[in-house]
Order: sequence, then C-alpha cells, then structure tokens
Amino acid sequence: MKITDEVRKDRRLDKLEQETKDLRKKYRVAVRELNKKEREQDFTSTIASKREIFTITPYRSGGVSEATAVMVASDWHIEEKVLTEEVNGLNEYNLNISRERAVKFFQRGLRLVNVFNKDIKINTLILALLGDFFSGSIHDELAEENYLAPADSATCALEYLESGIRFLLKNSTLKIIIPCVPGNHGRMTAKPRTANESGNSLERFMYINLAERFKDEKRVTFIIPRAKHVYLQVYGMTIRFMHGHTVRYHGGVGGVSIPLNKAVPQWDLLIPADVTVLGHFHQHLDGGRWLINGSLIGYNTFALDNKFSYEEPKQAFFLIDKKRGKTVVAPILFS
Repeated sequence: MKITDEVRKDRRLDKLEQETKDLRKKYRVAVRELNKKEREQDFTSTIASKREIFTITPYRSGGVSEATAVMVASDWHIEEKVLTEEVNGLNEYNLNISRERAVKFFQRGLRLVNVFNKDIKINTLILALLGDFFSGSIHDELAEENYLAPADSATCALEYLESGIRFLLKNSTLKIIIPCVPGNHGRMTAKPRTANESGNSLERFMYINLAERFKDEKRVTFIIPRAKHVYLQVYGMTIRFMHGHTVRYHGGVGGVSIPLNKAVPQWDLLIPADVTVLGHFHQHLDGGRWLINGSLIGYNTFALDNKFSYEEPKQAFFLIDKKRGKTVVAPILFS
C-alpha cells in the first residue's frame, strides 16, 4: 500500500473518531434534557393531583375595630391665577375652579369616610387646616395678579371652610376636631417672623372667626394655638400638625424627604410624635412617620420655573386605627 493511502485511511479514522465523540456529546445532552422534562412533568402531575379549590368567606369586623379619619386641607391659594397657556395646558385655576375643588374636597372626603365606615367604626373626623388657603401679597406678582386682595381672600376662604364644615355636620354624625395652623402666605409682614408669627397672620384671624361661627355646635372643636405645631392625642398616639415652611428645602437630590427625615427626630427630642402631618410643598407624599399634603391649586408657573415635578391637585386622607396607628392613606382627587 502506498504511503498516501495510509494517510487517507488515518484521516478517515480520525474523522470517524471525532464524529463519534460529537455524537456521544449530543447524546449526553439529549439524555439530560429528557431527564429534565420528565422531572418537570412529574412535578406538574404531582401539583395537579394535589390541587384543591377552597372557599373564602367575606370578612366580618364584628364592630370591634375603631378608627379616626383625617382630612388634611392646605395650600388652596384660592385667589391665585393660573392661566392654562402659561403652564402648557397642564392646569387652570381661578375663583370658580377653587370653589368647585373646595366643594369636591368635602364631598369626596366624606365619601371616603363612609366607605371605610362600612367595615370599621369611625365616630371622629380630624379636619386639619394647615394654612395657605389664600396666597396674599407676599410677592409683587401676587399683589398684581391675584383675583382678590388679602382681606377679601381671607373672607372668601372662610366662607369655603364654613360651608364645608356645615356640609359635614348635616350629612354625618361625626364629631369634628379642627386643628388650625397658619401658613406662610397669610402673613401681614414683608418677611416671615420667627416670634409671634401667628399674631401677624390673617389666617389666624380667619380661624378665630370661623371658630366663633361654630361656638354653639357641640360636635365641633377648634384648636387654634399660637405655636407653629399642634399636637393631638389619638388612641394614645401623638399626631403633630404643622404647615411645613420651617423645613428648609432647596431642591436637593432626594427631595424634601431628606431634610424632613432630619427635622422630625429633632422635634421628637422636645415632644415625641408618632406621625407628623404637614403641607407647604404641594406634594402628596407618605413617608411612614410623616405625611405631606398636596395642594388644591395644582401646578403653576412657580412650580414650572423651579423645575418641580408635575402633580395634579390633591389633598390627603388617612385613618388612624385604634390598634395599628396610621393605616389607610389615600388622595382626595378633583378630576
């Protein structure tokens, strides 16, 4: 036999040997896949054979649970002008719209109370009035553009609130507790005051007049302190209410939660609170131990210029459960 024939024979043997190795490899892969399929099939068959349909019965509270409802009202800015063409069609606001939204606030807030009252006993409503119900004239553009002067704005806001409270009294049997805190827009000074801030606020004057109109109503209790914070005891838990303008926030990374998470422990050193409720920032945010209210006015040119995130008009509603503390948190919407 020639040498070339030997070479060809060896090459064929090498090729056959390689093909045999490849076939064995594919065979092992096929066997593994088959075993995997069989295991999956066995598992599925086992689950199917143990399948059981069970009956779920409706929950019955038995009247044991109890909660207090909280409606948070702040940052209405009822007389401020928002032209739709100045905010790219995202919002519009005028006196008619502010009145419509105020009506919906009370209507839809009470509707939420009634919804939860079906399963949990609610006898008391906290209507937290946390300021900035009108914009005032603390900035030049507000003095020029607002639909009403400050005193007229305070009178109009008082009428909104009185109408809403009378609606709640007429359409429920709730006991209503109303903590009142002035905002920063109702001040009668050019710059904010550290001392006697409430004494220089038209909103405090508005709250006092509002309370006078309900002085003979046994179901309504007003709390109008001079301090910037109001504390309520609910089922042994302490709730702190404030407007929020003393929280220093200038648009840093992480949002308002960063300075607020620093501020709350400092306040707690003086008077510990289980929940802190505030407004001012026009954002509806639930931080667990704190809750920020939204606004009635919604998005405006100030928010646009300062690159704030868009948020539709909303106010906060939540429950304080007798056993569990702050539970349900829901927005009151106006669209």
